[in-house]
Amino acid sequence: MRGKFLARIREDGETLAVKCGDEQLEIWTQADPKAFFLTDHYRGYGTVLVRLSAVDPDALREVLVQAWRRVAPKRLAAAYDAARA
Repeated sequence: MRGKFLARIREDGETLAVKCGDEQLEIWTQADPKAFFLTDHYRGYGTVLVRLSAVDPDALREVLVQAWRRVAPKRLAAAYDAARA
């Protein structure tokens, strides 16, 4: 979004890399280590890896929304919040 990394499917086609920040990375990997994990390649970048075959759809939605909110313009994020209310 706007030139900032948000998420991408890795070459294996089964893993999604999502830029979520270090704090959220810890939360997601501790909450569901079967679905959310980290490799040395992504260490230090605040990026969580998601096993698409193991992740709960609601958790995937939440991690993507959180990642989007990190890079979205404040006005757009506020409009999103208003639409969900």
